[in-house]
Amino acid sequence: QVQLVQSGGGLVQAGGSLRLSCAASGRVFTIVDMAWYRQVPGNERKLVARIPSGGGTLVVDSVEGRWTISRDEDTTYLQMNSLKPDDTAIYYCHAVNYAGLEYWGQGTQVTVSS
Repeated sequence: QVQLVQSGGGLVQAGGSLRLSCAASGRVFTIVDMAWYRQVPGNERKLVARIPSGGGTLVVDSVEGRWTISRDEDTTYLQMNSLKPDDTAIYYCHAVNYAGLEYWGQGTQVTVSS
């Protein structure tokens, strides 16, 4: 089992920055992929950024050049710069282990005011 605990988020003005953290515990050594998703009420949860254990990162086009994903041992970060009102959503940390099992963090609200 893997447990994911998120921190960070909150309210920020457009153009500001926030950093989300996701601390993993349990069988962390089984994780092969970490990612951040976001969800606006009424819409599906969508991928924002990924960082596979094998190396490399991926961010979606809408946040390219503004956000970065990184990992430091058992904690995965999402640095969000130049935030826009459209970035307002609930953000979820996501992990996948070698068997394909998925784990989710508790979710964190990010609100960007114009």
